[in-house]
Amino acid sequence: MLRLIAFIVAIALIAAGLAWLADRPGELIMEWQGYHIETSVFRATVLLAVFVAVAFTGWSIVRNIWYSPAAVGNVLSKRRQKLGLDALSSGMIALSAGDKTAATRAAIQARKSLPNEPLTHLLRAQAAQLTGDRTTARRIFEAMLASPDTEQLGLRGLFLEAQREHETEAARHFAERAIALNPKLAWAVDALFDLQCREGDWEGALDTLAVARKNGHIERPLADRRRAVLLTAQAQASEEADPERALNLAVEANGLATDLVPAAAIAGRLLASRGNTPRAAKILQRTWSRAPHPDLATAYAYARIGDSPRDRLDRVRQLAALSPNSIEAPIAVANAAIEAHQFDEARAALEPLIPSRMTQRVATLMARIDGEQNADKGRVREWLARAVNAPRDPAWTADGIVADRWMPVSPVSGALDAFQWRVPVETVEKNADAALASKLEELAALGMRSDDDDDAPRSAIDDEASARIAPAASPRAERPDQPAAAKATATDVTAVTTTAASSRRTPTIKGRNGEQPTRVFVAPRAPDDPGADFGESDPDLPLRPQRA
Repeated sequence: MLRLIAFIVAIALIAAGLAWLADRPGELIMEWQGYHIETSVFRATVLLAVFVAVAFTGWSIVRNIWYSPAAVGNVLSKRRQKLGLDALSSGMIALSAGDKTAATRAAIQARKSLPNEPLTHLLRAQAAQLTGDRTTARRIFEAMLASPDTEQLGLRGLFLEAQREHETEAARHFAERAIALNPKLAWAVDALFDLQCREGDWEGALDTLAVARKNGHIERPLADRRRAVLLTAQAQASEEADPERALNLAVEANGLATDLVPAAAIAGRLLASRGNTPRAAKILQRTWSRAPHPDLATAYAYARIGDSPRDRLDRVRQLAALSPNSIEAPIAVANAAIEAHQFDEARAALEPLIPSRMTQRVATLMARIDGEQNADKGRVREWLARAVNAPRDPAWTADGIVADRWMPVSPVSGALDAFQWRVPVETVEKNADAALASKLEELAALGMRSDDDDDAPRSAIDDEASARIAPAASPRAERPDQPAAAKATATDVTAVTTTAASSRRTPTIKGRNGEQPTRVFVAPRAPDDPGADFGESDPDLPLRPQRA
């Protein structure tokens, strides 16, 4: 609308000007180089206007002819760019959909239309990966390293390819190079940190963690926790070789994560060995109140060198009072009381746990109490039988692995701070009969050990039986450090053997005919059935417990 108004106004002004000239006639006379030109003012004005218009028209024609090749090239370039963008779009969609043929075709078209576009290189590389052509994909990613615009993309692609090929050294090299190029790349920082943790490079992991914290890749609470775990790993590795360094590392780790049990235990042990009992007690008490653990109770009991068993019992009572609702408190008191031969106190500490919270440790300690206080073999065997079937105690577990001690990373996934103190998840046995036979084997061994040697020291028998409860309670698949379980079923137990303490003989259950094996069924002793122990069953009859 504005353009139309402007055009009308311009026409009106031109018409008014021409009318003004027409109302004022006049003549123009020009003599030049022997030429005599005479005309009116109006005609001269019109001729000048026509000349200017013709000049502009001619210039436009010449200009268009001069620039026509470039114009044609621009048209072709725009068309080619449109085809390339369409190919990139369809290629990305095909990659997401997993269409190998369409992705490859789009990659070829994109390469023809947009050969220097970074997205073209990415499409070609991912299309090659989709079709399984790893060599081509790696070659494309390596070519990306030559351009600053695509170097980061090439490093990430090469890192992923190295990971797929399990080339750890190459993957670490690409991650380090990516961090040096741009420390704000979160994938590179996380990848390098994980690789360093898997390899046990604690110093390198601490440096990478500092880079992550500086560039905002990780929040401060998580960064402090990870730093504490890494420091604890260093302290654990150098506790014997360099106690001074281990102490400093453990104390720093405890300050960052007060609920980290291994750090507090190491710091407590080393401070106690130096005679700094108050500081050791302070650290152990603070961690115990947040995460009760047997290692803390042990370190606290022996925090003062030269204490008698009764003194240690007094100390453990004070520690247990900080967390009266934890199952570790009465168990710690019971252990200290047994060492001090205060069996009544040990029994009183454990009795509240028996109805509803009895675990394998509780049952084993009760067996030890009855064995050392009353020398009651029947009660000992009863408690040991109950221990075999009792719920499991907490242990250091990570990714289905049960470890005897805390480790900084999981041996399965390599994740940092994966081990937690909790009750292991029971694994589903492939053969239920094999699981039952395993428990029967352990119970048979414990029962025979009690009958084997009446003159053997009671504490040695109970300690050995207690030591056998831990492997019996853990699934065989979860304890890689344990020997392979004997292949036995509940209906065909050929032999049960056990290693006796020190110089005692090794008893073996045999069949009726000398060395011929027989089927054995061991029933857990019930409180009202003290005679149930070992029995033999006919091969054709169901298994039934036999009274001695």
